[in-house]
Amino acid sequence: MLIIGIPGKTLSDDDRVWLSAKQVSGVILFSRNFLNRDQITSLIDDIRMERPDDPFLICVDQEGGPVQRFREGFTRLPALARLGELYTRDSKRALALAEEHAWLMASEMRAIDVDLSFAPVADLACGNIAIGERAFHADPAITSDLVQAYARGMHLAGMAVTLKHFPGHGTVIADTHFDVAADSRTLEDLRACDLVPFVDGIAAGAEAVMLAHVTYPEIDVFAAGYSKTWIGDILRDEIKFGGIVIGDDIGMAAAESIGGIPARIEAHLAAGCDLVLACSPSIVDEAVTSSTHLPACPAARVESLRGAVAPTWEALEENPKRDQIIKRLTEFMPEPVKK
Repeated sequence: MLIIGIPGKTLSDDDRVWLSAKQVSGVILFSRNFLNRDQITSLIDDIRMERPDDPFLICVDQEGGPVQRFREGFTRLPALARLGELYTRDSKRALALAEEHAWLMASEMRAIDVDLSFAPVADLACGNIAIGERAFHADPAITSDLVQAYARGMHLAGMAVTLKHFPGHGTVIADTHFDVAADSRTLEDLRACDLVPFVDGIAAGAEAVMLAHVTYPEIDVFAAGYSKTWIGDILRDEIKFGGIVIGDDIGMAAAESIGGIPARIEAHLAAGCDLVLACSPSIVDEAVTSSTHLPACPAARVESLRGAVAPTWEALEENPKRDQIIKRLTEFMPEPVKK
């Protein structure tokens, strides 16, 4: 049920112990784990060797713009906000490029055997410090259109879609990495606004949803990832989402409201999360050792997020579609895209 972060660019003995724990369902990689494409490919291969017989997820945040963990040797992707800006001038072109942006990102990740890039951001661009230009647009309808296009592109590349951060993180100003965040709006307000891209993205086939560490006191006293109301009543029963529910990083400041690391894991699972992120290596040992009594995420649930068969990197480089998409992104985006 855990997706853990590791500290370095190679596996240590401690890392291998963590990876061998059955309650660990995957790894999330960061810039600290990356030197170049050859190194990250070797690291991924090494991780795979630790769990050869189980469904196991290799994950990353390769959104583009300010959040792109792997850079040297990979296409530098524009922020999603650039697609939203283009949409106001040429919606047809923006939707086409959103699909191509997603295909390119996911194809490069699949070519090095990354299963999931946690994307797209379905939050609205309404002033949140952490979200910023990671979001497509402030308008729910525009965001919804672009989310659905992005989902199509990821699926074409063989990658599952993760909508984040349900039920909408973009309108709250506080950064949940460092502060507690609360949104005082009613459920009716949220249904008409922030929830729209999530509902439409789920209808478009998104396989996973990541929860926000934001509290919506008009709906529940608990933050969304700890809330049976948000996960069970709204996401599962009302929206009819049957896929994987992922709790955001339990190391964030806003996650501390429920207690220590063991309490955070148990609260996420009790609320209905399938997977829980423990991104900082400083908390991983406690997360792993305190969760030995908890059930692992069922293999079929983990398998549902595994990447489809992908080309080698060499085959991807030889695919003319990749060069054509890079050219179009460079031509139509306000910022350059470089390989």
